[in-house]
Amino acid sequence: MDAMEIDSAGKDEEGKAKPVMVILIGAPGSGKSTFCDLVMRVSTRPWVRICQDTIGNGKAGTKKQCLTGAASALKEGKSVFIDRCNLDREQRADFVKLVGPQVEKHAVALDLPAKLCISRSVKRTEHEGNLQGGKAAAVVNRMLQKKELPKLNEGYDRITVCQDEKDVQGAINTYTSLGPSDKLPPGFFGQKTSDAKVQLGIMKFLKKKDPPGCSDAVMNVSRDNTLSHATKEKDSNQVLESCEEPKMASVGSSISLENAPTLAFPSISTADFHFNLEKASDIIVEKVEEYVNKLGNARLVLVDLSQHSKILSLVRDKAAEKNIDSKKFFTFVGNITKLYSEGGLHCNVIANATNWRLKPGGGGVNAAIFSAAGPILETATKAKAGSLSSGKAIVVPLPSSSPLFSGEGVTHVIHVLGPNMNPQRPNCLDNDYIKGCKILREAYSSLFDGFASIVRTQEESCKDKFDKEFKGEVQLEQGSRSGDQKAKREAVCETDMNKKFKSFVKELGPNVGSSVDGKTGGQSRKAWGSWVQALYDTAMHPERHKNIIEMSDDVVVLNDLYPKAQKHLLVLARVEGLDSLEDVKKEHLTLLKTMHSVGLKWAEKLLCENNSLTFRLGYHSVPSMRQLHLHVISQDFNSNHLKNKKHWNSFNSPFFRDSVDVIDEVSQNGKAILKDENILSMELRCHRCRSAHPNIPRLKAHIGSCQAPFPASLLQNGRLVFSER
Repeated sequence: MDAMEIDSAGKDEEGKAKPVMVILIGAPGSGKSTFCDLVMRVSTRPWVRICQDTIGNGKAGTKKQCLTGAASALKEGKSVFIDRCNLDREQRADFVKLVGPQVEKHAVALDLPAKLCISRSVKRTEHEGNLQGGKAAAVVNRMLQKKELPKLNEGYDRITVCQDEKDVQGAINTYTSLGPSDKLPPGFFGQKTSDAKVQLGIMKFLKKKDPPGCSDAVMNVSRDNTLSHATKEKDSNQVLESCEEPKMASVGSSISLENAPTLAFPSISTADFHFNLEKASDIIVEKVEEYVNKLGNARLVLVDLSQHSKILSLVRDKAAEKNIDSKKFFTFVGNITKLYSEGGLHCNVIANATNWRLKPGGGGVNAAIFSAAGPILETATKAKAGSLSSGKAIVVPLPSSSPLFSGEGVTHVIHVLGPNMNPQRPNCLDNDYIKGCKILREAYSSLFDGFASIVRTQEESCKDKFDKEFKGEVQLEQGSRSGDQKAKREAVCETDMNKKFKSFVKELGPNVGSSVDGKTGGQSRKAWGSWVQALYDTAMHPERHKNIIEMSDDVVVLNDLYPKAQKHLLVLARVEGLDSLEDVKKEHLTLLKTMHSVGLKWAEKLLCENNSLTFRLGYHSVPSMRQLHLHVISQDFNSNHLKNKKHWNSFNSPFFRDSVDVIDEVSQNGKAILKDENILSMELRCHRCRSAHPNIPRLKAHIGSCQAPFPASLLQNGRLVFSER
């Protein structure tokens, strides 16, 4: 391959960044092809995917063909993904040797659990390499015996190891945002296990007299943390004489940073106010470095909407040079008003680059935040102040009725006003950057001070709660008990500060599925909150979830995570745009019949196992979770998860629409009849004899002995499914 002329900044003579060769490493089913597809679909950098399964005119080819194809693409200045398993060093070596310093050599290891890879491989159909079905399990198991994670001493500039799906998404975001002129920092990213040193190709031998505690040190290399250039230049087999070299991220605290208080902020004054990006990035990094350790476990996140944001690129590089802890400060591409629902990033505080009037309108971040938060933010802001001076910030607690609070978990908005260099805007500084830089520093100080005050308030609240709950139970003592108490206090604080988001994460986890759990919807699709997306994600991406018991092109079936009876299944529609029964039209009639047929099949199967059961199939008029789903529920209602009036009435009132009735109504009228949520507050009545009861325990006691036949209305038109006995 002909050499390209590269300048000292790692760019060619035309100013473009070096092409990148990314060697993907992972077992079948680890998601290599999906990784390539997701990046190439939106990236502004020209990529070529070299896949051995298709390189022979759409059919499987050879490693030699892959090497030839990669060389050709790189010579044209394109970046390439090497989509092969590449599980051992020998398989990767020829690709690393293929290019010299004129090409960046990266490795992305999708080191996902074997069980997940096998499950995906077995379930997939029409795979390019025809590795699917029953034979896949044995192949994946055999290949994983040879797994050898990459090391920097193989010749890579950058290695990313992904050990779960969140890591994978982070790596996808990183390469998606890599524009034609961008360059990623070198180093090793993402290894979470305590043997990260081994993966770096480094052995550590301690001196006879090591610093105190050195023998217990753990090198914690995060996906965002970069090795210093000095470390990179060391021979990878060098014997380390001190635990202080190379300097790595410190051992994490006992509280998960992922759930720590987090401030998401835009770059102040660089958009509408036209502040110089180089100067602004210097000030951002300067102020972050000043505050990041003062904030304890709290995180700072610089956000921009653009995939190829110049300010993000500048700040990333400068923060890496300063060795700022990338767990506590990092950059993120996304809509600042939808960081959790669209990006999975939990930020309980967001900053608004506002105007001096503290009013909605204009463009950019200010308009977006006021719009997303609703009119209540303007009201809450007015209660705090009527205007704002340049360089100042004001903290506004966000009322819980705001969509930003309920949907994204944002508890506070901090309005901040920076200096203006735009002659079209009020109070322009006429290019006076001495004054402008002074004001911008003051703006970031005010912003971070405001965030610090929120963090302190939360910590004090947690301390008060701890003292109240554990007074007399735990005492401050010397030795291990003081450490135990500290951990216990931190645990209480973490629970208190992040209770809302932990519930979100639980609902969005791999074992999803729920029905009405004391929460009611009644919202339009645009107002769906974060936690209610779980069923939608299951329907659209069933391969990510473990609790699927049946899957087809039209539906997926799973057990409800919080069953309200002995047997409670959900049949999910796999169609975009069908959030609830309200969205169903006549064109969906075939799908409704399919869902009913699948539900009926499962009811009959369960009846074969226990013919004493009776089943009902139906929909909630207003679901608590997004994505149309049919409930298949036994009528014993014997479940610890059935706890309140809403639970009961959601299945035993007109609010619950029988599947057969819905099909008839859609067939005749083009839509289903929906009942108001007010029905959920009606009195508790037995679904068999219709007797009234004062509370759930009394009702459950009655149900256990009630022998009355079901009402005639339920016995008609096949609304109940039971065994002929």
